Amino acid sequence: MTATISHFEELLKTVPRRLADIADAAAAHKPGPNRWSKKEILGHLIDSAANNHQRFVRAQSAPLLEFPEYAQEFWVATQAYAAEPWPDLVNLWLLLNRHLLHVVKAMPAEVLSHECVIGGRPAVTLEALAADYLRHVDHHLAQLLG
Repeated sequence: MTATISHFEELLKTVPRRLADIADAAAAHKPGPNRWSKKEILGHLIDSAANNHQRFVRAQSAPLLEFPEYAQEFWVATQAYAAEPWPDLVNLWLLLNRHLLHVVKAMPAEVLSHECVIGGRPAVTLEALAADYLRHVDHHLAQLLG
């Protein structure tokens, strides 16, 4: 878990400044009819933080918990991220992730082996879920910053 925490800390130190440098108009641009704008991608990452917050907290209470699948297209469209100001999205993403980092750091070692079933997929440990969350963040940050 140490590597996950270190990586998480580094992301939160370096990424927000880079995101803030993206102009609102550039963030709103849709590269294609069925593709998300940068605002929508960051909104998707906000959704991921919100969903994983629930998982990270609730999974500490029981050795095995099931969670619903995340319907990403519905969530992104319903919340109209494309219409929100880019600086607000960047700040929301940052603050949610600062709190998630705090939650991850506070997890007792004995709960890291608790398992989560998400959308009927095979169970994963809480520790693996935290690492996977950061892989997901990295993937989408590469789209936003690349």
